[in-house]
Amino acid sequence: MSNTYRSRLMQAIVGGAILAGAQSLSFGALADTTLNALFMAQAAYSEDNVRAMTADFEAANPGVKINLEFVPYEGLHDKTTLAQGAGSGYDVVLFDVIWPAEFAENKVLVDVTDKITPEMKEGVLPGAWTTVEYQNKRYGMPWILDTKYLFYNTEILEKAGIAAPPKTWAELLEQAAIIKEKKLVEFPIVWSWAQAEAAICDYTTLVAAFGGQFLDADGKPAFQTGGGVDALSYMTESLDKGLSNPNSKEYLEEDVRRVFSSGEAAFALNWTYMYNMANDPKESKIVGKVGVVPAPGVDGKSEASAVNGSMGLGITSTSKNPDEAWKYITFMTSQPVQEKFAKLSLPIWAASYAAPAVTTGQEALVAAAKTSLGLMFPRPTTPTYQQLSTTLQQAIHAALLKTSSPADALKTAADSAGGGL
Repeated sequence: MSNTYRSRLMQAIVGGAILAGAQSLSFGALADTTLNALFMAQAAYSEDNVRAMTADFEAANPGVKINLEFVPYEGLHDKTTLAQGAGSGYDVVLFDVIWPAEFAENKVLVDVTDKITPEMKEGVLPGAWTTVEYQNKRYGMPWILDTKYLFYNTEILEKAGIAAPPKTWAELLEQAAIIKEKKLVEFPIVWSWAQAEAAICDYTTLVAAFGGQFLDADGKPAFQTGGGVDALSYMTESLDKGLSNPNSKEYLEEDVRRVFSSGEAAFALNWTYMYNMANDPKESKIVGKVGVVPAPGVDGKSEASAVNGSMGLGITSTSKNPDEAWKYITFMTSQPVQEKFAKLSLPIWAASYAAPAVTTGQEALVAAAKTSLGLMFPRPTTPTYQQLSTTLQQAIHAALLKTSSPADALKTAADSAGGGL
């Protein structure tokens, strides 16, 4: 064999090796999985929380990359359904407790019932599972376990001579009247009553307290009678008496947080996340003055009240990588991750409520949660929830704006919704 031939042969071998290596690297790059995930840009976990959780997941799973997208709650539902209609888009989506019926009927989410392990079944709080269930099937993992609490400014109550926060909704108005009379704040109570789902959540809390129901045994509207009317009447009464901030009619939860954190309200109804944000000196002027208790009850009807505002993470039926998507979901909802990020949203795991990482520094919130999380009242479970919610939002606003009485507004809503349920 000549030296020239040997040289050419070696060049060919080395060249082939380089090419094979390059192809191997190329195939390896192609083997990486990219998931698109849709989250909410308000309340509960912050964007920074979600990005930090995701970075931890990617570090533990180097072959999987996550593209994160954040939208306001009001855009979450439509973003999900529009992407689904296009046949592409997201692999993992955050969904509200009110959407599993619609998403299951329209095959938006994958049924993951068979993926739920015995450890998950036993370890997650029973009430949390209702977040992702429809017709005895599960369409994801509960992730944000949430309800609304009554927050109060301890300093304002002390100055007013009020020894303890209200235990009933009637007592709330009584205490607010004292605070207003003493000119401690002009409007003692602030709510999120904008014509949006936020108003439905506040209304639902009151419906639960007054012993009302959204639907009867036949699935027909029942909110236009009894506790449903009492709840809306309470809302309008608090405005008529000048005890609720009139701007509540335009406020969402973040507006409520800002007003309460500035010291301009004695009471506020809001989600878990506000407790630590109102105690953050970068976000609040009332650090160390934040009290929290379960939302009040009504004498003879309830001792406390709560709305189910929980949310879950699910796999879309159009995902091309459902196994990787499930791996990401189980990581994000795992007990260690939830305990690490327990300051804006409390865990779904029962054992977490004895963990110092969860309880330290937020003992009052955890104490309130132990009552409230067991009382969470559901909004109607129906595939046409979005239409019903819109109809109810319009009725609530008609009453708040004094263009209709609470009873008439709700009757009109019930007549409108009746045939569509």
